[in-house]
This record gives sequence, structure tokens and C-alpha cells, in this order.
Amino acid sequence: MSSSGFRRTFVTATATALALTGLAACGSGGDSPADGKTHITVNCMPPKSARIDRQNFEDDIAAFEKANPDIDVVGRDAFPCQDPKTFDAKLAGGQMEDVFYTYFTDARHVVDINQAADITSYVKDMKGYGDIQQSLRDVYTADGKVYGVPRTNYSMGLLYNKKLFRQAGLDPDKPPATWEEVRTAAKKIAGLGKEYVGYADYSAQNQGGWHFTAEMYSQGGDIVAPDGKKAAVDSPEGKAVLQNLKDMRWSDGSMGTKQLLILNDVQQMMGSGKLGMYLSAPDNVPILVKEKGGKYQDLGLAPMPGGKGTLIGGDGYMFNKKASPDQIRAGLKWLEYQTNTPGSGLNDWKRAADLKAPVGLPEPRLWSGATDTRDQELKKRYANVPVENYQAFLDGSQGLTAKLEPPKAQQIYSVLDGAVSAVLTKKDADIGRLLKDAQSKIDGILARG
Repeated sequence: MSSSGFRRTFVTATATALALTGLAACGSGGDSPADGKTHITVNCMPPKSARIDRQNFEDDIAAFEKANPDIDVVGRDAFPCQDPKTFDAKLAGGQMEDVFYTYFTDARHVVDINQAADITSYVKDMKGYGDIQQSLRDVYTADGKVYGVPRTNYSMGLLYNKKLFRQAGLDPDKPPATWEEVRTAAKKIAGLGKEYVGYADYSAQNQGGWHFTAEMYSQGGDIVAPDGKKAAVDSPEGKAVLQNLKDMRWSDGSMGTKQLLILNDVQQMMGSGKLGMYLSAPDNVPILVKEKGGKYQDLGLAPMPGGKGTLIGGDGYMFNKKASPDQIRAGLKWLEYQTNTPGSGLNDWKRAADLKAPVGLPEPRLWSGATDTRDQELKKRYANVPVENYQAFLDGSQGLTAKLEPPKAQQIYSVLDGAVSAVLTKKDADIGRLLKDAQSKIDGILARG
């Protein structure tokens, strides 16, 4: 799952066949002895419809090429940056760009099908690479070899309405730290009136399974056993997740009567000022303000309740296995400039502030050490959102165990959707039976490989 939206990873044979017919123009840029330059193609260039982002990308290319006259960068626009309908087709057809975008959850797949270049011997010369958080570097590392560079990251937290907290007699500067506290706060907010909902959760279109996973991680549980062969949902932590949802829905009446919600439904509720809390990544905040009617000053962010773990995600770039050594070096130089240096490219917070884009959100937080300190200083200098509203998230998230989505995530989420939706729509739902059934179905998914 992406943090602010939802994507499907199933690719039909028809879509794959259609995609392959239109990819002849997407191949490697190559080295051109005619002009002596190293040419690289890079995808995830914003489309022309995203006028400001497109201009920023083009400006970055121009500035980079001026500083590196021996390198020619050819951007390929894409929206979304990785389209599941064409991604596998481009890989299989050998038509992927020299430097290509991937979600964290697809990195291992690309390596397993032998479609990524081994860049282990090159990244040691990339400025700032060693300061990228180890857990993020690990996403693109397999069997001790490096195959990619993280670009952005996110982790889940508890998004809450500070205004409603005040109205309900709660301290807006001390958000819930446990699921028991979430339940208590949700009940008080729901008590403000029948139009108010204390806590909302997704339960349809695989998004219920996604949030079930986040809630499991928060309590120290897991979805799949460490060996990747068996499910781990029929556990005390799994029971606790479903029991908490069931209690808030039916005993407390703090989740409202409308269920089978998805991302957009919940965002609309929060933007309207009638919802107290939901699980989210920081990038939901500007969406709520720009598209759903919310206000920055009313939106606070806290770490995941439970204090044990958080679901993380993000994206990065990998390299075409056909890329030459010079292209790999050139591509890493480009990434160093565009994605991996505070104050430059995607991390040019002054430019972002000048363009009225939100600056000061707690994520992405790609680095540790001195590079992170520099990035945080720049964000603070050019901040145009209330950074104090996210301090709890910053302070509390660093100590949580960060976990990626499980293997076969979308298939597993589809199964878990059933368990979550059942406890939210059926007062007599049998939690034990739901988890045993989910465990069996997930075991079958994992067994099929």
C-alpha cells in the first residue's frame, strides 16, 4: 500500500500483453561515443499536468547537467510512477529505464527475477548513502548485495483532531499512547453528539487488511511467521486487534454506524471536523487541508499506539541490469543530487516553501546522523505548517520496530478484510473463528508461492 492511497498489484495477462506492445520507446539511454557523454534515462518524472512539479524536475535536470556536463539525463514522465499494469511487462520485456522507480514492497521481487543491477561496489562513493537509515537501506539489500537507493519513506501513526480533543475535555498535547487510551478518547469524542465519530478504520477494498496489519505491528504481533511459510494472525495480538475494534464499535458506540469505509471516506470525515482519530502517515495531513476542508492547526500526529511497532513503506530507485558501469555511476550522481541531499532536488525546502508547498511535516525522514540533522534544520527554517503538532510523532516513532508489509500483501489483505469487516458489521462476530479461518486461508496463499 502507498501511504496516502491504494494500489493494486495484480496484473492480468491481457494488461501485460497490451503493455508490452507500447514499450519500444522506453529502453536504456546508453552511452553515446558521438558526444562523449553518458546518457541515462530516469522515470518518475512528473506529468505535464503537474505543472509545478514538472518544472522543478526539469530545473533539477538543468542544474545537474550544468554541474556535470559529461552526463545527459533524459526524464520519462509517469503517473503513477510505478503502474502495476505495465511494471512487470517492462521488466520482462527488458524495456525499463536505466534508473527506475520501485515501491519498497517490490524491491525483492525485482531482484528475485534478476532484473536489477548489483550496485554494491558503486554506492560506497555516493555521498550521504551511509547516512540513510539502515532499515531503509536493508529494503534494497539482498544476500549482502545492494540493488537500489531509497528515495522517500513513511511510517504509520495516529492522526487526531486537536480541536475535538479540547471539546471533549482531552489534552490535545498528550495524544493516546496505548489502545486503551485510544478507546477512552474515542468514547469521549463520540459523546459530543451523534454526528461525531471517535475513531474510524478501513474495512473494504483490502484497506481493512492493511490497517489490521499496522495494528498488529503496533502490539508486537506479525502477519506471517519469520520463515515466511505460515500465517501468524491467529495469536493473542490478533485477538486483541479485533476485540478492540469490536468493543469500540458495539460496546462504546464510538466508531459510528457507517462501516465498510475506505481511505477517501475517512479523509472526508476528518476534513469535515467530525472525526476524532484514524491511523495515517504524515502525508495525509496536506491532503486533508488541500482537498477535504481540514485546517493545519487542528491536525495532530502521534506515534502508533501500543508502543511496539509501526508499519513502514516508501519508494526508491533501482538500476536496469543492462546499465553500464558509467551509467550506474551517473545514475547515482543524479540520485545524490535529486533525492539524497538536504537542500537539493526533492529536499529543497526553500523552493518548496516559496511555492507554498507544505514544509515541516515529520516525514519523509530518510537519514540518520549529521545528514538528518541538516535536513531537520532546513525543514525548521522554512516550515510553513505547525511543526509542534507533529512533535509527539517525531519523539515517539524512533523507538518503534519498523516493519514492511507482509509478502503477498494484497492477497493477504483481502483475507483480513473479511475479519475486520465482520467485527464492525456483525455484533455477534466470532473473533476466534474469524482468525482461524484467516490463518488457514493465508497459509494457503503462502503455500502457493
